[in-house]
Amino acid sequence: MKKKKFTGFLMITGVLLFSALWIRQELSQNPKTNDKESSPSKKTSSKEGIQTAPHTEAIYKDTSGPTPEPAKAPASAEPIEPSFESTEITDAVFERIYGKSYKTDCTIPREELRYLSIPHYGFDGEIHLGEMVVNAAIADEVLEIFQELYAIRYPIEKIRLVDDYDADDERSMADNNSSAFNYRTISGTNKLSNHSRGLAIDINPLYNPYVHSNTGTEVCEPANASAYTDRTASFDHKIDEFDPCYQIFTAHGFSWGGNWTHAKDYQHFEFVSFQDPD
Repeated sequence: MKKKKFTGFLMITGVLLFSALWIRQELSQNPKTNDKESSPSKKTSSKEGIQTAPHTEAIYKDTSGPTPEPAKAPASAEPIEPSFESTEITDAVFERIYGKSYKTDCTIPREELRYLSIPHYGFDGEIHLGEMVVNAAIADEVLEIFQELYAIRYPIEKIRLVDDYDADDERSMADNNSSAFNYRTISGTNKLSNHSRGLAIDINPLYNPYVHSNTGTEVCEPANASAYTDRTASFDHKIDEFDPCYQIFTAHGFSWGGNWTHAKDYQHFEFVSFQDPD
């Protein structure tokens, strides 16, 4: 019985050994039969025979074309220089002033006046375009004065034609408007002011009032400027001999009303050839 079992074991072992040897021989004769399975990392195009990477999602856009130049930042605009101009009195300007600052009985020929465009810094620190009418004889000098004031950013609240106030000097001063030509008499007299000839200019009048005596009583013009009659006090926009406005005007041949003895007109500058107070 034991002999039969041993004989069967030998037969099974022999069959297994023979099968293993046969399989080994077959593999040695056919090492790789399927490139597709043996090389999963690459595949061949059946049409062109070009090896390509396995399919993946595109990450970058095609950049094979010419590289566009980066957009250029727009050139910064050149700062606009202020324009200080003097022109003859046009029909449009004359229409604005006739019957107001240019009274119907005005004896000053229109041709002797000039209209000025004056950029200036306001109390807000911004640039404003002002306008003024002056005598033609001093037009260029006045433009130079305001160019110098502009260069140092001297603040002037308003420079408007007095005609915007119906040529009412009190209203114009009360609004702190700086102006020049106005065919009128000196306050409290029948004498023509140098403003009538366009030879006098008032600057920031609210802070630099006209102070004079009327039958022993002090009068302040404009009436709302009484807080600024004390010239020993310190406050903004005060014109005195240390103020650049005073220094520039007088350097150009103008006199200052603050130096008068019979009255004080702290806002007032006039050409030295005509020193009548107003």
